[in-house]
Amino acid sequence: STSHVMASAVLELFPDAKLGIGPPTEDGFYYDFLVSRPFTPEDMAAIEEGMRRIIRANLAFQRRQLSRGEAREQLAEQPFKLEVIDEIPPGEAISTYRHGEFEDLCEGPHLDFTGAIRAFKLLSIAGAYWRGDEKRPMLQRIYGTAFETQDLLDEHLRRLEEAQRRDHRLLGRQLGLFIMDPIAPASPFFLPKGAVVYNLLVEYVRGLYKRYGYQEVITPQIFDMEIWKRSGHYDHYKENMFLVQAEEEREFGVKAMNCPAHAMIFGAQLHSYRELPLRFADFGRLHRYERSGVVQGLTRVRTFSQDDAHIFCTPEQIVPEIHSLVKMFHDTYRLFSFDRTRIVLSLRPEGRIGTEEMWDTAERTLRQALEKEGLAYKEAPGEGAFYGPKVDFMVPDAIGREWQLGTIQLDFNLGQRFGLEYIGEGGARRPPVVLHRAMLGSLERFLGVLIEHYAGAFPVWLSPVQAVVIPIADRHNDYARQVEQRLRQENIRVQVDDRSERMNAKIRDAQLQKAPYMLVVGDRERDQGAVAVRLRSGENPGAMPLETAVAAIKKAVEEKT
Repeated sequence: STSHVMASAVLELFPDAKLGIGPPTEDGFYYDFLVSRPFTPEDMAAIEEGMRRIIRANLAFQRRQLSRGEAREQLAEQPFKLEVIDEIPPGEAISTYRHGEFEDLCEGPHLDFTGAIRAFKLLSIAGAYWRGDEKRPMLQRIYGTAFETQDLLDEHLRRLEEAQRRDHRLLGRQLGLFIMDPIAPASPFFLPKGAVVYNLLVEYVRGLYKRYGYQEVITPQIFDMEIWKRSGHYDHYKENMFLVQAEEEREFGVKAMNCPAHAMIFGAQLHSYRELPLRFADFGRLHRYERSGVVQGLTRVRTFSQDDAHIFCTPEQIVPEIHSLVKMFHDTYRLFSFDRTRIVLSLRPEGRIGTEEMWDTAERTLRQALEKEGLAYKEAPGEGAFYGPKVDFMVPDAIGREWQLGTIQLDFNLGQRFGLEYIGEGGARRPPVVLHRAMLGSLERFLGVLIEHYAGAFPVWLSPVQAVVIPIADRHNDYARQVEQRLRQENIRVQVDDRSERMNAKIRDAQLQKAPYMLVVGDRERDQGAVAVRLRSGENPGAMPLETAVAAIKKAVEEKT
């Protein structure tokens, strides 16, 4: 309802505006407009004032059901609306909602009157290609939100302000973690500090692989398109792939996922059921053609690596494997202080491969596995992968925003499509079942989530710089270097700030860089073999022997606190 009120206020100010779409979102709404010039902050203020007048007028929202011809006649001056009308399937109802002189296509429902809108706020303006297609016109998108009370709106705005403070794109540059450049669209350049965190995440997952029995593999980057036809991705995913014409009459695809390559490895030799499950893990780089209108920082990129793995197993091993995965996922999420994981079971989509019997078995098996784990879950019909149903792990961050991290996908198709077999207990040859799984998901995306979750203040074990040594004066630089060397002997990541700046300025800069520990050294510390410890939180534990400080930092690293 508020979206329609906004659109009508825009038309009062810009009568020639062409209307795109204006759907509600999870926490607000947006509307797209094609206007003769960019919106300004003054325009936003005027639009809000126009909305208030419409709300005070308490106009009724009136629904009308129209024929296709009537709808086209009503919206004849709105080309984007005509395109939407043409996309409505024959026989499906076409409805509009009207308040005052404004009428718009909409399924509804709406409030009864505009006066029922209690609290709203226009938030921002952004560019958006029509239909997300960079070949179509660029529209201006106004984002807004609305709540039942002003208190709820104020609380939401406070959360938005906190989210802006945590924005990983700003913190990534401020903390020297990564940069983006149009020379490689939607593809991050990780700086030394960012590479430290990235590699620590990989090392952590590799440690789990040793514990849970995974074998890491390395696979090619570019494949003949034949492999993508065999896997089904050619028919169901080709538009999201980067294609390469390297040889005459031979088309190649840059790797967008690892599963076909892992199928090739499994199929390179015949396996016995005694060897299963085989768990192949791969940190190979993937490339997917995300449209320029949807890419965003690290959370939606075109090149990334996943903590990706495929488990080739017998049907009897599916439930025990899911038990192992759930334990690994939950232990890991708790490590990163992610609580209250929500589970979604995504079921068969319209465009799918395989028989209905396969899908029935796969969905029934996943339900049984979740129920055996005692996990509450919500079903999402139509949201499964084209090759099988999946279980997604939705994890809220420190300010309550939910992120989809882990996924477990059950696939009865891959083994058959690639002709994979194992020798069963009775000697018969059977196709393996495949579990596709990722725990952190895209490491790029996970790092973006972590930056915002921690507001850039990583736990000690993940911090790119764990301690900054701050000499009070130049005469303390030699001792500062001795402290640095002692910390390096314990594999503590340390820097010495020996700039000719005041001590308080150095402490402030170290806090801005989110360094967990600041070790200040002056005459007394040098003479006593000590350091004065300060924490990025502002706490001041004070002077202590260097070895005591080293032990405390080592303990925090080892315990991953």
